[in-house]
Amino acid sequence: MSISLEAIVARHADRDGPLLPILHDVQAEIGAIDAGTETRIAHLLNLTRAEVHGVVSFYHDFKAQADPRPVVHICRAEACQARGIEAMMPAVAAAAGDRVRVETVYCLGLCSVGPNARIGDDLHARLDEGALTKLVERA
Repeated sequence: MSISLEAIVARHADRDGPLLPILHDVQAEIGAIDAGTETRIAHLLNLTRAEVHGVVSFYHDFKAQADPRPVVHICRAEACQARGIEAMMPAVAAAAGDRVRVETVYCLGLCSVGPNARIGDDLHARLDEGALTKLVERA
């Protein structure tokens, strides 16, 4: 970890309800929030580990183990379903194989131009099966 856990906590210390921003920064920095990290965060915030674990386990973005594979988030909300995303998913899974992690999200905020996907901070809209599988292959 290039930045210490203590530094991440200190960066958010003046906020009301700093736990969620701290967890997001820790996840981004080290790729996971394991039991030991939960315990350290709890200690630094004067919380119980159960309080920290409750938040970590509630949100699907937090992982207990780092996964180095690239991630493609694919919107599977109603608007994208209406535009055919479900029919594309077998081809997406085949293109991803074990090399790319495909995760479902339920809205990327681009409902009028779906189907949509996100890789990092980059959003991709108006995807057909060919464009989506190429996107996954390039991830």
